[in-house]
Amino acid sequence: MKLDKQDIVASIKRKIMEIADQLGCDASELENDEIIPATGLIDSAGLLDLIGWFESTYDFRVAAEDFTIDNLGSMDAMADFLLMRKGQK
Repeated sequence: MKLDKQDIVASIKRKIMEIADQLGCDASELENDEIIPATGLIDSAGLLDLIGWFESTYDFRVAAEDFTIDNLGSMDAMADFLLMRKGQK
């Protein structure tokens, strides 16, 4: 199955908006390249929820050494990391 970066980013944004909403925040204006932890829109538990969802949704595991801002810091980075890991980039 061919993954589409725009679809991946849109899916990630929906999940971030869901988590942020539970915390009383509005993430609708979050830009694709913004560093998610730096925005304050979701807390550390929300970040773990996001990563767990990401792994489950796209059926792969993120190794401990891959938990970096470069790989998972923004929606664009997450999509690029996924595409690279799935051999589609």
